[in-house]
Amino acid sequence: MVIIFSVLFRILMRLKILISLCCLFLCMIVTAQTSRKSARAYRSAMYYQAAKNKEEACRKMLRAIKKSPHSPAAYSQLGEWYFEQHNFSQAARIFRAASAKCKNGQRQFAKPLAKSLLYCTLPDSALMLINTYTDNKPCGEWEKMKAQALFEKQAIIRSSPIWPVSLGERVNSPDPELFPFITYDTGTLYFTRRVNNMDDDFYRAYADSCGGWFYALNMGSPPNTPDQESAQFISADGHYLFFTRCENRSEDGWAEGGCDLFISYRVNVDSDWTTAQPFGSTINTVDYEGMPSLSPDNRELFFVSDRPGGYGGYDIWVSRFEDGLWQLPVNAGPGVNTSGNETAPFIAMDNKTLYFTSDGHPGMGGTDIFMSKRVADTVWPPAINLGYPINTPNDEKSECVTANGTKLYFASDRNGPAGNFDLFAADLPPGEQPLPTGFIEGYVYDSISKALLNYAIIHVCNAVTGDTIYQFQSNRGDGSFSMVLPLGITYAVNTARMGYTEVNDTILFDRQYAARTLEKNIVMLASDYVKPLDDTLIATLHFDVNRAELSDSDKATIQKAIAPWAKEKEITMYVNGYTDNTGTPMLNEELSYKRAKIVSKEVIAQGFDESLVHSKGWGEAKMIASNDTEEGKSTNRRVEIIIRH
Repeated sequence: MVIIFSVLFRILMRLKILISLCCLFLCMIVTAQTSRKSARAYRSAMYYQAAKNKEEACRKMLRAIKKSPHSPAAYSQLGEWYFEQHNFSQAARIFRAASAKCKNGQRQFAKPLAKSLLYCTLPDSALMLINTYTDNKPCGEWEKMKAQALFEKQAIIRSSPIWPVSLGERVNSPDPELFPFITYDTGTLYFTRRVNNMDDDFYRAYADSCGGWFYALNMGSPPNTPDQESAQFISADGHYLFFTRCENRSEDGWAEGGCDLFISYRVNVDSDWTTAQPFGSTINTVDYEGMPSLSPDNRELFFVSDRPGGYGGYDIWVSRFEDGLWQLPVNAGPGVNTSGNETAPFIAMDNKTLYFTSDGHPGMGGTDIFMSKRVADTVWPPAINLGYPINTPNDEKSECVTANGTKLYFASDRNGPAGNFDLFAADLPPGEQPLPTGFIEGYVYDSISKALLNYAIIHVCNAVTGDTIYQFQSNRGDGSFSMVLPLGITYAVNTARMGYTEVNDTILFDRQYAARTLEKNIVMLASDYVKPLDDTLIATLHFDVNRAELSDSDKATIQKAIAPWAKEKEITMYVNGYTDNTGTPMLNEELSYKRAKIVSKEVIAQGFDESLVHSKGWGEAKMIASNDTEEGKSTNRRVEIIIRH
């Protein structure tokens, strides 16, 4: 009996082992089949993603996860796709599932899950996860996310109930729109559109009578070309267009290149833009230069560069127009710039409040919009984040502010996949607005002949403190001027022009001009001064186009001209530079000054007393021949040496 039971037991054990092996074999077959189906679904999903069929790609990847629910690769890929499409809640759901089902998933998917929760504006949930991995073991990426979560939590508490509004389908398109710029009268909107994600061009839309916009149209050529034009800025007087152009190559192949700053000009607001010119080597280098913003008085240029000497990445730099030249740029400093990227500067009409984009200051994530109000002339205090919901965990960038300081226009990809930017408008809270300003415009003209007078220099000072606030210049084309000034101040205005007596005036610029433009013409009387007989033109030197060098024959001419006056005691020398009308007035003034300066240096080098030599660049102010011919233009490109004795 015992023997029989023993035999039966061994038979049963062998049968159990055989059944187990059969089950294991069947499981391996099923698993292999499931794995193959999962792999096919994964490959199919990647194919559809490459073909830009994102919806089908996600559907196939979900199938791959269903077939192989413990494989981390499918979770990782699908979560990333959802994140790129700004479907952050779905991304968080996928990463949370991966954390639960994959081996070592909690640690492997902690970072993408925390990031997705931040972008879902769930900072408390993200902090619970972040704190698990930052306690007693600091890590740069985790610490950065923790700072973002803490900032986001406070920003949501302090958020405005008024949300930014899209500018609508007449402005926004399936292509990215960036760099909005609104004119002083808010009647025209300029912006950059990246057509087919390839070609950056300028577009323009006019305001309709219902508070919206007519359909935006390409600005045409000029300024648009087959190259990349972006980040346009129009001066407060409407005469200058500053912008970024990429794919540049200089004649020598290295002095300039890549992305540089360009400038175009128009005689009046109804005329065409001139062919754009590069700024030159004082501003443009082999590094990136772009995204310009000009101060209201046209004397200070803010722009972005990654040149050496910054704080890291892209920084904001400032150049001042002094003595007829754009000076070497100066970094805006640590209150604005960080080791990250600071871009898209916009100096408001009060000439004190700077708005810009940054990914280096604490914010909501991605790039945010910040502001800083300068102290004195050059000190920028630590930047202030404009907060939620202007800034979100998505990318907000390339901002501008209306002249009255109440509304912000900017680009954001909050409504679409990453990088698909649209333009939005938002009301600015009072604490984030620039100082209130008003607009003064008019013409400078001759009181007798009524001729319009260009190149009149208008100095504006605070009448109480005597501090110089701005320097303006009447336009070359029509003698007009436009001044944007802070309200509530009494200004002393001094106007000077060659051949005319100076005009002094006082303007009480009170708050009534916040709602309307002050129209004020400046009338100048030709001075009784008659050119004296003892002013003697002793030499005239001519220059090739865009050149400011002296040849050996030029130096010989200078030496021969000044030799008879070498022993004279009571004489003064005036070295005046002039150009033809090619290009823009601002650059012509700079070029004429350079030419006058090199002639003055040569005069001084030959023994003339430096204190008696006065050089000045007058640009196009004194034509002596017609600019309709090359011969006439050559005659106008000159430097005159005059002896007064």
